[in-house]
Amino acid sequence: MAEKVPQNFANHTRWDPRFHFFVLPVFAISVIIAIVHLVKHPGLHSAWIVVFMIAAATAVNRFRTYSQRVQDRVIRLEERLRMAILLDKPLRARIGDLSESQLVALRFASDGELPALVEKALAQKLSNKDIKKAITQWRPDYWRV
Repeated sequence: MAEKVPQNFANHTRWDPRFHFFVLPVFAISVIIAIVHLVKHPGLHSAWIVVFMIAAATAVNRFRTYSQRVQDRVIRLEERLRMAILLDKPLRARIGDLSESQLVALRFASDGELPALVEKALAQKLSNKDIKKAITQWRPDYWRV
């Protein structure tokens, strides 16, 4: 089995080749073909194919979005549990002040730098992108959907 490339801010985005480079293009091209067919051969059947293809493309996109939302919920729970163990009591009381996107971004922070980064995220209201940029010891997440 090939070694995984160490994750960092520059390469942490997850690309699923089967989804991003096959499924999405196939649906996008199918919508375009259906629209071209409707223009060349107007009628109820052609219009219905366009509506159906747009609905199918929307469904595929929503399925992906739903799985990411569920995973974000799991990440939030996991990070709250990790923080409850790693943070001192005063900072632990402020876990609820972190936004969903901050919690999701903090999953990449190593245990050693997590307390300082949580404090900084709360004090400066850091965005998820700023949190990820501030991480020096990256904790990889290879399981992201």
